[in-house]
Amino acid sequence: MTGLAPARADRIIRALPWWWASAPFLLFTPAIAHAMGLPDVRREVGWLFGLMALFTAALAPTAGLVAAQVWDRREARRRFLIMAAASSVPILLFLLFGVLFPECPDGYHC
Repeated sequence: MTGLAPARADRIIRALPWWWASAPFLLFTPAIAHAMGLPDVRREVGWLFGLMALFTAALAPTAGLVAAQVWDRREARRRFLIMAAASSVPILLFLLFGVLFPECPDGYHC
């Protein structure tokens, strides 16, 4: 039974970067659907794709870092730390411009 744990750890550590790499595709899916002539996708569920991209960008490096820490994979730990640092930039920009400094309505001076 001990031989399965390292193989399972390696599969998990190998799959999580692919999940993380899907975040930009999730983010741009509504825009691509709109360009292909499906404006309802962007209008009705565009927010859901944005939320899933944000969730994926935050959770995949965190889960990978925990898995690498539990199974003592040093090289994977470094990789997931770099992924977390790269994910933090768009997440912080989203929080800064999307939540903290939303666009002012017409006639107001922010």
